[in-house]
Amino acid sequence: MNDSESTFRPGETLTRLYPEVRAGGYTRHDGFIEFYTRVNALLSPDSRVLDFGAGRGLWAIEPFPELHRRLRSFHERVAEVHGVDVDPVVLDNPTLASAQVIEPGALLPFEDASFDLVLADHVLEHVGETDARTVAAEMLRILKPGGWIAARTPNKWGIIGIGARAVPNDLHTRVLSRLQPHRKAEDVFPVRYSMNTRRSLSSLFPAPNELVVYGHASEPTYFGSNAPAWRVAQLVDRLTPPALAPTLMVFVRKAAK
Repeated sequence: MNDSESTFRPGETLTRLYPEVRAGGYTRHDGFIEFYTRVNALLSPDSRVLDFGAGRGLWAIEPFPELHRRLRSFHERVAEVHGVDVDPVVLDNPTLASAQVIEPGALLPFEDASFDLVLADHVLEHVGETDARTVAAEMLRILKPGGWIAARTPNKWGIIGIGARAVPNDLHTRVLSRLQPHRKAEDVFPVRYSMNTRRSLSSLFPAPNELVVYGHASEPTYFGSNAPAWRVAQLVDRLTPPALAPTLMVFVRKAAK
């Protein structure tokens, strides 16, 4: 076990509202485990994966629960994981076989049908309207027939999406520094929400591709350690219909030829 694993401690608010976190470091609503369990089910030892928006690999260099890290460390169990990002920090990501910096909306520097799975974890919300169709088409282009796109992203019409769009992008860093004082400014990016509704996803990934989308309500960690805000968010989640759940789990299977 490395130092970052051994120093993980659930926060006070998380422990108070979800006491089960003390047994294993995760809650019964954990969106990370929900998402990455399904991602792992789509992988095999010979899979080639593209981490789209790979960033600096926070889960590998900062404190994370051991089970989270184990699920996310699929680069140790597949053939290759390559990464791209608009931010040069991707070049320092220690989990990638290769890393490249790309321009927003640019064509991906890979051959057709190069990958078995494209991962986009909390990335789609940062894609602008003018780039959304290119991004979707490029993801499909580099996938092998029958391959999968796996994405986790806020629902445009959920509490996170509505709240984020209510704050101007130039104030996001300031607002998040209050809600999440331990989050680094370089990990905050403008949000666009052009690929964050079922309707937009159906348009961007049309038949004969297979689209699977479902809502999920995880712990409201977006509110930092503010316990009253967490309780309000919990109440909203209980009253919210599934179509307006705060997070969308998105899985697209490319049509087989």
